[in-house]
Formats: sequence, structure tokens, C-alpha cells
Amino acid sequence: MSSIDVINGGILTTIQDSGRYGYQELGIPTSGVMDDYNYRLANILVGNKLDEAVLEMTYFGPTLKFNEDLTLAITGSDMNPKINGQPAPMFETIKVKAGDTLQFGKVNEGVRGYLAFGGSIDVPVVNGSKSTHIKTKMGGIDGRALKPKDTLNIVGSKDKTMRRIPEKYLPKFNHCNLLRVVLGPQDDYFTEKGIHDLFRSGGYQVTKDFDRMGIRLKGTSIEHKETADIISDGTTFGSIQVPANGQPIILVADRQTTGGYTKIGNVITPDLYKLANMSFLDKVLFQKVTIEEAQKATLDYRNRFETIKKESVI
Repeated sequence: MSSIDVINGGILTTIQDSGRYGYQELGIPTSGVMDDYNYRLANILVGNKLDEAVLEMTYFGPTLKFNEDLTLAITGSDMNPKINGQPAPMFETIKVKAGDTLQFGKVNEGVRGYLAFGGSIDVPVVNGSKSTHIKTKMGGIDGRALKPKDTLNIVGSKDKTMRRIPEKYLPKFNHCNLLRVVLGPQDDYFTEKGIHDLFRSGGYQVTKDFDRMGIRLKGTSIEHKETADIISDGTTFGSIQVPANGQPIILVADRQTTGGYTKIGNVITPDLYKLANMSFLDKVLFQKVTIEEAQKATLDYRNRFETIKKESVI
């Protein structure tokens, strides 16, 4: 087992994996990574299973000191990573030696970055997941973000394959994103004009109110037929709630388990990762797709990682 000393935890660095599913009926949020795409790329690069836990970094990453040799990979937003003061590459396998220090700075673009280690982060599995949910103090290290003097223990992997993500698969950070949406489950609560405006009014801007729970948008008011209230029902990553003011809210990883506002639609799985790196004044455009189109796009998205895994070996 390898150990890593946390010198500085960064602004918000948490342990996350693919999420804690099957417990929403008990009021337990799913949590998990915000950016599934960069999360999976990071695990591919170090030879892990695609759902292995990683560090999710927000705006300003941590400073870590390695006590043993280890492999790692950095994906997502560029936070100016440096190893022993020298620039470190992103989107490729990195070997570090005992005594090396990895330091991150402020993000250049986007919001979140991901750091995967070759092996498994040794923290308890809580309800099937290592993901951190800070509000309930569940998962990760005592249910909180990393802080100085923490120690991360890694059960090392035997995979020594060096990999690099081909350029054609590298994510692009845009200040205007197209998000494909399947209507429902309460689209019948909205007028034809309301549904038209969601897709045809010129898009919506991200407000200052965005975090791991949800992203509040501002734009043309989406018109209800009568009420914005429903009997609370389940939420999903990408649910688009529309309260009485007609301004949509996209629910994300740490969302509440149920909600009493009408949901006009849901962002489809292959587009969810775009939400992780949107910030104040960024813009979203919604595009209506059918369930069949969403299913095909999701299958293509899942299969893409097998192709990336093969093509990334150096």
C-alpha cells in the first residue's frame, strides 16, 4: 500500500466515484463525480476500472507529497499541475517517485479537474460507494473535503501500461453548450408556448447560484398551464425543474432525492458532463430529442470508452 500526504487540500477536493445508487428512497443522495467523461478518462489512463474512485478538484487543486512510487493521471480543467515545480502533463499516464510533490494552482478554464491513481483509494465503502457527500458527512474521508495533514492510502495497481488520450477525444471547454433533452415527466404541466420557449427562446445563462446540487439559469420565463407544484417525486442527474418564476434549475450530482417542482425534461447522459464546467454567465441551449435518440446516443457514449482504452496505449 502507498501513502500520500496532503500538504494543502485546495478549495474543494473530494473523493468521488460513479455514485451511491439505490438509496434515494431512504433520502440518501447519489453524489458521485460531476464530470463523468473526464472521470472515466482519468481511470483509463491509470488502468483502473472505469468506476474507481478519484479526486475531484474544484477551481484550485491540492498539493500532495508521495511516499512511494505511484502512477497517476490528471484530466478535466487545467489547474497548472506541477511535479517538483516542473509542469506536469495532462491526459496521459504519469509516474511519480517517492518524495515527489504534485502541486496544483488556479484553474485556467472550466471548474473541475480529476486526479486518478493507479489502484484504489483506501476509504470505506458506504452504501456501495466511496463518494463524498459533505452535507450528510458521508463517504470519502469523514464525509468532508481534503485538508492539510490528511493521508491518502492507495492500494496500488500492477498495471504499468503507459497511455495518452488521443487529441480527437480530448474534451473542449465552451462558454456556450448545447444540451440535448428528453421531455418529461411533467411536460404536460406546461403550455405549448412554455415548451417552445425552452428550446427556441435563444438559450439560458448560468446565474451565480450553481454548485454540486444544482445550476440556476436565467432567461425567457417558461410558462406553466396552472401550477409549478407537484407531489414530490424522484429526481435524477440532469432533471430540469421549473418553479413558479419560470426560470429553470438543472439538478446535478448532490441534488435532493425528491422535489416538488415540475420537471419539464431531463438532459441526456452523454451531455451531463458539460454541466460540470459551466460557470457564471455561461450559456446553454436546449435541443429536444426522443427517448430512442437519447438511448442511441447513450450507447454510443458508453462504447466510446472501450475505443479510447484501445487507442490510448502508447
